[in-house]
Amino acid sequence: MQNIPRIFLDQDLGANKKFAVDKDIVHYLRRVMRQSDCLVFNNGDEYRAELSYDDRYIIIGKKTEHVDPSNDLTLCFAPIKKIEDLLNMATQMGVAVLQPVVTQRTVAHHVNWARMKKIVVEAAEQSNRNSVPQLLEPIKFDDLDLQGVIVADERAAHGKDVDGDYKNVSKVLIGPEGGFSDSEFEKIDKSGAIGISLGKTVLRAETAAVVAIAKVLNK
Repeated sequence: MQNIPRIFLDQDLGANKKFAVDKDIVHYLRRVMRQSDCLVFNNGDEYRAELSYDDRYIIIGKKTEHVDPSNDLTLCFAPIKKIEDLLNMATQMGVAVLQPVVTQRTVAHHVNWARMKKIVVEAAEQSNRNSVPQLLEPIKFDDLDLQGVIVADERAAHGKDVDGDYKNVSKVLIGPEGGFSDSEFEKIDKSGAIGISLGKTVLRAETAAVVAIAKVLNK
């Protein structure tokens, strides 16, 4: 089976439409993949497409039958040193919304969010999604509504009894490298947030995100 390139177009896609294309896409198709045919996607839909003979446009063809494998989860996460890995993996897991949350122990304060957006787009293209997660502006921990949020609670690795009922909850919170502070845990415990255990070991934040997402999706 031919490996057809998949390209995200931030446009209102539809059969027989055409859109001006930037040089990066032209280079990718002509020089890297050495073909003009591709698949384009946005907003849950995927279309067959091709590069015009003069390399100026992407011409949209028929809509495919590929169903978007994305889900409706929101991942709230503290920016970390390996944020690229976290965003890449969360996108591959089908997350719909990515919400950065600045906690007391957050160490990554100077994130290039424009670059992070590109990483999310590339991960969506690679993972066969028909949509790209929405990457929101960072907010402070104190501004996050914790009611009904699922929290990956590292205290479970030290014997705390967690794992509440989270069957119909679709927002997951992951802490920073150093974990939540005592005052943040106090707020979490009083808020109605739902703690879940990720096992008996303390996971790195990027690993915890993947495990928590998988656990919620498989509930």
